[in-house]
Amino acid sequence: MARQTVAEQFVQILVQAGVSRIYGVVGDSLNPVVDAIRRTEGIEWVHVRNEEAGAFAAAAEAELTGRLAVCAGSCGPGNTHLLQGLYDAQRSGVPVLALASHIPATQVGTSFFQETHPERLFVDCSGYCEQITRPGQLPRVPRIAIQHALSRREVSVIVLPGDVAHLDVPAPAGTSSFVTGRATVTPPPEQIDALAHKLNEASSVTLFCGAGVRGAHAEVMELAGRLHSPIGHSLRGKEWIQFDNPYDVGMSGLLGYGACYRATNDADLLLLVGTDFPYDGFLPQAHTVQIDHDASRLGRRTPLELGVHGDVRETLRAVLPLVKQKDDRTFLDDMLREHARSLEQVVDAYTRNVERHVPIHPEYAADVLDDLADDDAVFTVDTGMCNVWAARYITPNGRRRVIGSFLHGSMANALPHAIGAQLAHPGRQVISLSGDGGLGMLMGELLTVRLHDLPVKIVVFNNSSLGMVKLEMLVDGLPDYQTDHAAVDYAAIARAAGLHGIRVTEPQGVADALAEAFAHPGPALVDVVTDPNALSIPPHITGGQLKGFMLAASKVVLTGGVGKMVDLARSNLRNIPRP
Repeated sequence: MARQTVAEQFVQILVQAGVSRIYGVVGDSLNPVVDAIRRTEGIEWVHVRNEEAGAFAAAAEAELTGRLAVCAGSCGPGNTHLLQGLYDAQRSGVPVLALASHIPATQVGTSFFQETHPERLFVDCSGYCEQITRPGQLPRVPRIAIQHALSRREVSVIVLPGDVAHLDVPAPAGTSSFVTGRATVTPPPEQIDALAHKLNEASSVTLFCGAGVRGAHAEVMELAGRLHSPIGHSLRGKEWIQFDNPYDVGMSGLLGYGACYRATNDADLLLLVGTDFPYDGFLPQAHTVQIDHDASRLGRRTPLELGVHGDVRETLRAVLPLVKQKDDRTFLDDMLREHARSLEQVVDAYTRNVERHVPIHPEYAADVLDDLADDDAVFTVDTGMCNVWAARYITPNGRRRVIGSFLHGSMANALPHAIGAQLAHPGRQVISLSGDGGLGMLMGELLTVRLHDLPVKIVVFNNSSLGMVKLEMLVDGLPDYQTDHAAVDYAAIARAAGLHGIRVTEPQGVADALAEAFAHPGPALVDVVTDPNALSIPPHITGGQLKGFMLAASKVVLTGGVGKMVDLARSNLRNIPRP
């Protein structure tokens, strides 16, 4: 066979797996791999400004396409930057392969320059993490890593010393065949029978749906119609279940709205459908049944009367013939009426008669954005208050996608996610809902967007504050501290970086600014200056949270901040849930 190095064969195997790009920062121990990419058709290197952004971009590409996505970092500080994005990918359950380049193998254990132990470091954020120490491990180790990532939908990490990457491999790569999906799990008949019995015996049933209902919209609707069940959802479940849904009662959790909390807690039986909703305080901790394809998730958030191990669609198809049609829809109608009242008081509170309010209400900006965005737009959402505005104002329709760091909760994810989303779907509208805190953290990725001329539209909710942290402090009984910072003109920064930048300070200009950005053929940033006092109040407030908020208010007043608390109260007056 012709001479082939470890780096060359590694890249060849990636191409066989359908990988078309690798996100990273070139240099040092990665150079042999980068050079192999330069000489290989069908794969490219996507230069980012921070490896963390590269990992986030790979996570977004994998989530949107279902295919393997790859990122890389050089030895020491280069690959440690990958950690946040890899944690995000692992917890989101998307197939990502990370190449953690390493110091020369002959120097391992000598406290060499930039020495770390990546084979230990990445274990917690991956399902497979192994080091290549000799050429004979190829092609098997890369193939094993790829198969782990694809079949288990998880992160695989390969640690590769730079000097090993230069060595010749002893055998050709041959061909590769990878299994890209998991087998569909169908529950055993006794679980189906027990599920049908529970559903038939309950006087009222609420369905609470997560991302696991993807592909099962019709079956969930049929079950809800047969049971007269309200349907609530998690944030990750929103895009798959809220559209064309006459049973919708909103979302639960700190970001929630509507009648979902009451529906899940007041029903005779709660059915958790494809969700691993982590906030156990919003679940009734009783009279609950759960369906999940991963049996390890059953019962870990709340005690179960019944756990059903199976794919959501196949489980519902199996149980539907056994479920009897209920006649009484009193519970459903009560929840729908409460949900409508709540929407009128909360979700629509800042989208009416706010054309003159300055600073701009972020809810108003999100509502206008929802109207102007494409029907198949991809929204990437920063952790924090942007999650709230996306959850409450972005309307799903079965074609739009809304992705974020919804399980890991890392800041600064939206813009890097948008980079991966746009490269995966070059002809599709990609909108980054960025908080000013998140954008400031990885602001260098504006240069990445410009470098690759990606037509990403970046909408910055610029309140000069860490709004979610402020709320967390208030409900903890603490006055907010170090959450506010000096105003920054991000549109000016964008223009200096070569992007089309627009700054909006008046609500009358929001629609025109967004329309202008969306019509621009290249990357564009809209800097929307929003009200820092517009905080999210969940649909259910515990006594402890209320006490904490009141205590925080009194502390602010005692320190002379009464005006600040008045402004806060005025901003959220219509958000307070009514009994």
